Amino acid sequence: MTDIQSVIAKGKVAVVTGAASGIGLAVCKILAEKGMCVVLVDLGGDALAQARIDVAALSENPESDIVAIETDVAKRDELEALERAVIQRFGHVHLLMNNAAIQPGSSLFGPQVNWDNVLAVNLMGVIHGTQVFAPGMIAHSEPAIIINTGSKQGITTPPGDPAYNVAKAGVKAFTEALQHELRNTENCNVSAHLLIPGFVFTGLTANGRTEKPPAAWTAEQTADFMMQSLHNGDFYILCPDNDVPRSLDEKRIAWAAGDIIENRPPLSRWHPDYTEAFQAHLSK
Repeated sequence: MTDIQSVIAKGKVAVVTGAASGIGLAVCKILAEKGMCVVLVDLGGDALAQARIDVAALSENPESDIVAIETDVAKRDELEALERAVIQRFGHVHLLMNNAAIQPGSSLFGPQVNWDNVLAVNLMGVIHGTQVFAPGMIAHSEPAIIINTGSKQGITTPPGDPAYNVAKAGVKAFTEALQHELRNTENCNVSAHLLIPGFVFTGLTANGRTEKPPAAWTAEQTADFMMQSLHNGDFYILCPDNDVPRSLDEKRIAWAAGDIIENRPPLSRWHPDYTEAFQAHLSK
């Protein structure tokens, strides 16, 4: 496993997508405080500009070390242009966080545009971001990490937003395959990690609310938990929140896997015939 302390260190370079708000912005602030050169990546506009100001305020060398680059991660050519710009300015990349995501909502037979946009950003943005940056990160041979932001919805796949679930399930499978590839690549000092947030109050999850629900964590809590998990060497960074402890997450994930093993109906957790069985499973 990569030595995280040699990656998250003064003078090393981080690229974070979805950096204008939420978890991405919270992570950028921590990295800037650690003395890293930070590239904030998001769609253009006032949010990205303000995020760059906020992160720069925490850096010892804000003018040279903190930069914001407008990029649409749904477009591979823009990610390629991003990588060229970062290498030209900083030389190497030591931390890549593929974090950008959207959640317009979807239904199984709903508007195709929602499916296309979610898959392009939430899944292909992660795949293309990794494919564009990882070869250079491997080649420079210095310790480096790739963090992909998944979701519990990509593991237990609850009903309600199938496009989001499909995309995040793909991120999980892709990141597992990525870590297997990296650990079997000779002289590779790059490791991959899957961030699995709990309920986090961000613009993505606010749904019109202006105050954080008691059950939710803040983006800052999630970023802090991620950093500690990276130092622990965790691949699966399974975040709790104020309502769901890890023990409950484990039982929900185990039940979801049990649908296959026990040949239950899919999503039996939400099937009326299995309500009592699921509650008994939780009470064990």
